Amino acid sequence: MTVNKTVLVIGATGNVGPPALSRLVEAGAPVRALLIKDDPNADRVPDGVEVFHGDLAEPDSLDDALDGVDAVFLMWPFFTLPVSTAPEVLAKIEQHARRVVFVSSVGVHIGLERRDNNCHAHLEELLEKTTLEWTFLRTTGFMANALGFAGQIRAGGTVHFPYGAAARTSVHEGDLAAVAVRALLEDGHAGQKYLVTGPEVVSQKEQVHIIGEVLGRSLTWQDVLAQDARDQMVASGWPPAYADGALDYFAQLTKEPEVGSSVVEEVTGEPARTFREWAVENAARFR
Repeated sequence: MTVNKTVLVIGATGNVGPPALSRLVEAGAPVRALLIKDDPNADRVPDGVEVFHGDLAEPDSLDDALDGVDAVFLMWPFFTLPVSTAPEVLAKIEQHARRVVFVSSVGVHIGLERRDNNCHAHLEELLEKTTLEWTFLRTTGFMANALGFAGQIRAGGTVHFPYGAAARTSVHEGDLAAVAVRALLEDGHAGQKYLVTGPEVVSQKEQVHIIGEVLGRSLTWQDVLAQDARDQMVASGWPPAYADGALDYFAQLTKEPEVGSSVVEEVTGEPARTFREWAVENAARFR
């Protein structure tokens, strides 16, 4: 891999940003992280990373972070920020960088996601109109999404949520980061629309059982009404359209398993990690 490329990671303190930063540092690349002011997760940025402050809602605030950058790893915070500033943000990136890797969604891959102004499909279309060398990582759910069950697991032995039979091919966030780093530093990935998934089909109910086995506890799953879950999701901050979309998708996955791929191994040369491996790594977060 070419390690003299300066890389800016946007979305640096979420589930995927920290492992991406760590891999870039290990590769010897000059690495920058874009953080909002007073980011509560700033401690997730590893040593060796230069921190800049900026906000996608204010494109001019990105200038310093982008100055001298060759490649950008982009995650857009759809839950909290509409894409109204996306054209200006991408224009800023295009002025400075040559390459961008964008974390997109399996919903685009299967044609399910609506093509409106608040979705991954729209960002993909905007990027395709630029002169940037873009790569799209159309990922299934992160294994880290199972942390949404952590509170219930710590409080008792039963997880209450709809569609336990929803069969997923969730990806380890570290594996997604590994694919991203390859696309950022290597040639040959421009124009690719990679479907990035885990190596196996595991239902939501099975995920909880695996976590229980790792913890040495007997955990159970209890399906609840989708409307009840929707109300709780919206109350916790989910935009209603996203809650509806997620629950409709889970319902679909009870009838037909989520799509899968071998992209992680093809791109990185290493097999994708299983959900059990993820659960072992993160067991302390469920105790």
